[in-house]
Amino acid sequence: MKKTVTVLLGAALCVAAASCAEGPQKRNDRMETKNSLTEQEKAAGILTAEVMWKMGRVGGSVLSPDGRTVLYTVTRYDMEQNKGTTDIWSVPAGGGKAVRVTDPGNNESSVQWSADGKKIYFLSDRTGSGQVWSAAPSGNNLAQVTDIEGGVEGFSVAPSGDRILYIKRVPVVKRSSSELYSDLGQSKAKIYDDLMERHWDYWDDGSYLHLFVADMAGRVTGGTDIMEGEPWDAPLAPYFDASEIAWNHAGTQLAYTCKKLTGTQYALSTDSDIYLYDVASGRTSNLTEGMPGYDKYPVFSPDDSMIAFTSMERPGNESDKDRLFVMSLADGSKRYLTEGFDYNAGNVRWADDSTLLFLSPIRATIQLCSVSLSGGPVRVITSGAHDLNAFSAAGGRVVAEMTTLGSPTELFDVNPSDGAMTRITNTNAEIYEHIRMGKVEERWVETTDGKRMLVWVVLPPDFDPSKKYPALLYCQGGPQSVVSQFWSYRWNLQLMAAQGYVVVAPNRRGLPSFGQEWLDQISGDYSGQNIRDYLSAIDDVSAEPWVDRDRLGCVGASYGGYSVFFLAGNHQKRFKAFIAHCGMFNFESMYGATEELWFPNNDLGGSYWSDSPVAKRSYANSPHKFVKNWDTPILIFSGQRDFRIPYTESLQAFTAARLMGVPSRLVSFEGEAHQVFKPQNSLVWNREFFSWLDRYVKNAETPAEQTGR
Repeated sequence: MKKTVTVLLGAALCVAAASCAEGPQKRNDRMETKNSLTEQEKAAGILTAEVMWKMGRVGGSVLSPDGRTVLYTVTRYDMEQNKGTTDIWSVPAGGGKAVRVTDPGNNESSVQWSADGKKIYFLSDRTGSGQVWSAAPSGNNLAQVTDIEGGVEGFSVAPSGDRILYIKRVPVVKRSSSELYSDLGQSKAKIYDDLMERHWDYWDDGSYLHLFVADMAGRVTGGTDIMEGEPWDAPLAPYFDASEIAWNHAGTQLAYTCKKLTGTQYALSTDSDIYLYDVASGRTSNLTEGMPGYDKYPVFSPDDSMIAFTSMERPGNESDKDRLFVMSLADGSKRYLTEGFDYNAGNVRWADDSTLLFLSPIRATIQLCSVSLSGGPVRVITSGAHDLNAFSAAGGRVVAEMTTLGSPTELFDVNPSDGAMTRITNTNAEIYEHIRMGKVEERWVETTDGKRMLVWVVLPPDFDPSKKYPALLYCQGGPQSVVSQFWSYRWNLQLMAAQGYVVVAPNRRGLPSFGQEWLDQISGDYSGQNIRDYLSAIDDVSAEPWVDRDRLGCVGASYGGYSVFFLAGNHQKRFKAFIAHCGMFNFESMYGATEELWFPNNDLGGSYWSDSPVAKRSYANSPHKFVKNWDTPILIFSGQRDFRIPYTESLQAFTAARLMGVPSRLVSFEGEAHQVFKPQNSLVWNREFFSWLDRYVKNAETPAEQTGR
């Protein structure tokens, strides 16, 4: 069965609840007790993986239409049960006491307000499958809205209140041998005639996410499939982000994102379009035909006369500039509003009839910006060392979800006039009170080609400059993913610092928020300037008297894993140990086994049989070509369901390390893909990660110690 990753209209991921015999309140009380810090953890006062998994994870915030109340989700995990539970909470937008809206023990997400603010809608698993429910904003007057066989994977109630859109997986193409040969029911083969036989972490079984529209007259048990028979997903695979779908305010039309390509065409292109479905006529039209890159995230203007959306220009570059466009529905004319702005636009919202708000990564932070329909420069509203990762706007108010390198997501009220921010939630107060975080320093390092590169340096808690600390070079993935003020539950820089390491996190070439030229430079030059940027960063910081340059480690995932594999053969003895997670090792085998071929075509210059000079250079510098130089301990993580960078890349690297006689270890996770999500797997990952670093970096012998033996 095809796995779905349900990201629901700005809400947090809905995690399946434990099936327990105990009642929901008792189960919730048990979880809250387990999520409290122990006396030993309070006394230690540092961040550990166990403490991190006790944090409540805030997300899915949405303002009421009058701008007075914020609903949001909080997910908490039970490590013993290896599961999480998501609840809906409410807090006054101006600050005040946060209260739980939904009863504990079930999973609720994807919360949405009715247009008049008198009712809320959300997705819940309380009947055993994902269905839409409604309630008063207080949580009272609970009622089931949908009863769709097999459940739904996302929804949106039209602002008019009379219609609902829901997302459901439907079979379209016969892929299994038992379907094709009725007399061979025990056969489990899948049969393909074209590419995209697998994607991210699942095999294509011939079923796809489709959009259904239904009238809200009584309980909804079915609707009209507006994509009937179509062999593609909406929202787009592999993230299935329902924010790619929007109703107009009248409830008469909906806009959605889809890439209506199959097979080889799908694998080679990022050309998605925005489609407009008219409820009355049942007709669908392509609004962005002729725009060749990713077109996504449509949002109707308050009067329904226009649609704002983001668009990339190049059809084979998933990290092209996200441009903000507005289209007139009357005549189809389009305006490019951020043409003079050298940064991406995302999370677009209408502030009023003439102004749009959006988020943009700027100099390794994410800020709130605005632009007028009448033209003129983009206004950057907020400033400071933070990431605003999502926001909602209503009633003249803005509430944003904010992280820093020292704190996970909390909600902040943002003044759209001057950018002033006021914190309105404190979900992890106990942890903030008892756990010391390391200081984060902004450092500008000169690169080998004379440019300035921003490097975040995270110092251990209670840092003492008179001491010497081991240091880690953090290699970012993507490769085009900004090293911003992020908080991660997988690769957490504060967690590394808390174990006594100075963490060096460079915004090397190929990362957004420093202009498109800086971002584009990495394509076709994987082994070039960005690798030199890494070394410039670690060399600069390790020159400090408080860094022990004889105890350096290098860690990274995905493209960062490639960086680790490449540096393992080209580091000139800088590092004492390496850790690579799901990295690219052999470009030739990776090209033949990955799925989204536009990625290596853009970043490597084409296939390994291409005559392109860029491709020839890329494949000549594949990490596996330098294994003969490997002489440093290396730990390798992989997920057995990783098809983006196939897990066999990690297996090849481990084989090479063992044959070279290099101290090495492979940790391969069953049921995980490109990242590690399951709670207990995460603890295993962290224990292996820090055990390796402590053994080969922190406790490594220096040359002086070796001489003195």
